[in-house]
Amino acid sequence: MARDNVTSLDVARHAGVSQSAVSRVFTPGASVSQSMTDRVLAAADELGYRPNVLARSMITGKSRLIGLVVAYLDNQFYPEILEKLSTSLQQRGYHVLVFMAQQTAGNIDDVLEEILDYQVDGIVLASVAMSSMLAERCDAAGIPVVLFNRAQQEDRFSTVTSDNFAGGKALAEFLVAGGHRRIGYIAGWEGASTQRDREAGFCAGLAEHGHKLFARGVGDFRTETAAKAARAMFSASEFPDAVFVANDHMAFAVIEELRGNLGLRVPEDVSVVGYDDVQLSRWSSFDLTTVRQPSGEMVAETVAALMAQIEDGETEPRRVKIDGPLVVRGSARRPADWKANWKECDDERL
Repeated sequence: MARDNVTSLDVARHAGVSQSAVSRVFTPGASVSQSMTDRVLAAADELGYRPNVLARSMITGKSRLIGLVVAYLDNQFYPEILEKLSTSLQQRGYHVLVFMAQQTAGNIDDVLEEILDYQVDGIVLASVAMSSMLAERCDAAGIPVVLFNRAQQEDRFSTVTSDNFAGGKALAEFLVAGGHRRIGYIAGWEGASTQRDREAGFCAGLAEHGHKLFARGVGDFRTETAAKAARAMFSASEFPDAVFVANDHMAFAVIEELRGNLGLRVPEDVSVVGYDDVQLSRWSSFDLTTVRQPSGEMVAETVAALMAQIEDGETEPRRVKIDGPLVVRGSARRPADWKANWKECDDERL
């Protein structure tokens, strides 16, 4: 029967092992035999013992907490990332504390001040940036920071992104090959490296084929702003016959605006393409052609970069760019030879 204040020493006596053996069993990654594990867990279960994680962190100096900062969760890409990241870290004995922040560096600094109070072992910044001053504080405290889906000019942090430039370029080539001549672009938040790289790749791809942007708007990675940008862009007397929207989250709002308020057909009147390949892209109402961010690989590389610093003492920042395929669906007119160069929609999730 369980009783109050059961300690690891009680479990050790009950199992007939040393207290250090009990500690190893409840320490993720520690070396311990299966028979010893079974013996200790049986004794712990019988006594109702649970390890005191906070007390252990005071002894070891490790909280086994990872702070995750995200700017928004309404973009469907980030709840998926949060789930995958949490699962991967839990498998390694770590847990995630989620903090919400705006995209500006000043706001991130305020949030990170709070994170540091929790004595986290590492920090993941998802689509947000931080100031040089706070970067120096994290360095001084020995807290590893990994930027997910974002890069900064400073080279002190590990960064993990998809190859946004290559993805933008592939979309340009696809639209040009499909016979489009008036090609527009609706940008995300212009302070984001992902936005800049996607647009740079897109414009480079257009230029290689003798084209340039026909029209440009800014959606700030927000649905309301993206819909407003589309309304302005497609209310002109001559409007684009194709538009690249800098992420899927905004592309859905643009498609709804084109169809519902402007009376345009997608893709007959306007081809629409996005970036991310979130689950909603597969819905028949959107059927969105988009570049897939390989979220599973990106999470794996993020965790690997964190663990290399936390557990192995690695100091050299990693710069990871992962190529993502262009996934062809029904929201854009297809080139005659599209199957030879691009990936058709499937049920595979990377």
